Amino acid sequence: MPSSNENAAEIRATSQTGGRRPIDPSEAVDRPVDAETDAEIEEAEQTLLEQLGGFSGLIYSTLPVLVFVPVNTFAGLTAAIWSALGVAAAILVWRLVRRSPIQPAISGFLGVGICAFIAYRMGEAKGFFLFGIYTSLVYAGVFLVSILVRWPLVGVIWGVLNGHGSEWRSDRRIVRLYDLATTTWVVVFGARYLVQSQLYDTDRTGWLAFARIAMGWPLTAVALAVTVWAVRRAGHLPVHRGTSAEAAR
Repeated sequence: MPSSNENAAEIRATSQTGGRRPIDPSEAVDRPVDAETDAEIEEAEQTLLEQLGGFSGLIYSTLPVLVFVPVNTFAGLTAAIWSALGVAAAILVWRLVRRSPIQPAISGFLGVGICAFIAYRMGEAKGFFLFGIYTSLVYAGVFLVSILVRWPLVGVIWGVLNGHGSEWRSDRRIVRLYDLATTTWVVVFGARYLVQSQLYDTDRTGWLAFARIAMGWPLTAVALAVTVWAVRRAGHLPVHRGTSAEAAR
């Protein structure tokens, strides 16, 4: 049985914590919090992946290229252009039927349309890849400039998607993490431009198509992995849940 001194000590401790019983460190309090944190970050990661159309969307984006090159070889440029457009349209309809997010499919269809128009105007199959080559250059430049001006785009985009705003910029450690993640995207976009522009200049259309696919979703997956790692290290959760948790405390 507890002594009177022990009871008195517990009463004093309870009064000092506003009527709440002191938390015993041995109690498994952290485990639910960790589980909730992991669930929130996983949900935020899924939100970012959905902006790219999910893994299926990344793979679907390679199909028009896979169709364009062989059709161009055996049936000519005009047939290849219409085949690529047909595949892009079929992907859009498929996502509509499945009620999947269609924004990535619409963007993909418009992108294929621009590529097809350039190839048609140039009268050369390699023109199909020109838009993507210079898009990579622009993206690499924008992401690089964002690091130089201390507004790393990974942090900016993540803040917009999850409601963090720009408060994270006051923490140097978090800025460095987002700098690293943004640098990864600079390397990905820069590598795509350097390799594919070289193949374009030397008229190696077949290898250009291979590089487009090989440096597409596989490198995107690597950059996403680094981005997720940086977000986890930064400890950024969707603000709508984090704020409510703080208010509850």
